[in-house]
Amino acid sequence: MNLSQFQTKLPADPDASQLRQLSDEVGRIATKLARLAVQPDASANSRLDQLANDGDRTEVAIETVRNVIHARRLRSHFFADELFADPAWDMLLDLFEAELSQHRVSISSLSSAAAVPPTTALRWIATMTNANLFRRRPDPCDGRRVFIELSPEASAAMRRYFSRLGKARPV
Repeated sequence: MNLSQFQTKLPADPDASQLRQLSDEVGRIATKLARLAVQPDASANSRLDQLANDGDRTEVAIETVRNVIHARRLRSHFFADELFADPAWDMLLDLFEAELSQHRVSISSLSSAAAVPPTTALRWIATMTNANLFRRRPDPCDGRRVFIELSPEASAAMRRYFSRLGKARPV
């Protein structure tokens, strides 16, 4: 089901209007990410570079990150998954949690964390790697496996995000 078919199936009530607005915003974000996959936005990279160069090593409680991940997963008990498809953010959260807990994340694990098929995960990983958010690291023990980690710039951006987030619990 494509986005326009989904939108026409929404009932005409106030909540449906909000869902349409969210759906439109997701479409705009997807279009922007598709453009970034082909030609990265220099201003986005400079913002990431600035964050990394600030030397900000804000401490983030791993429980805070886990709570955000749990809240995102909880939505699927109440709403259809396709309403909130956001594999890029799910991947960023998973990799940030892994960084804080000092665990390595394989491509297949990252695909599971984002709740998307492996081919979709591979496209997002390529997009995020091209945007200098992810780094690929070969497994020194198994040449067939690759680990994914946050770039230093993305790590700094996630730390800043959670620092500003404070005690709020977004989903």
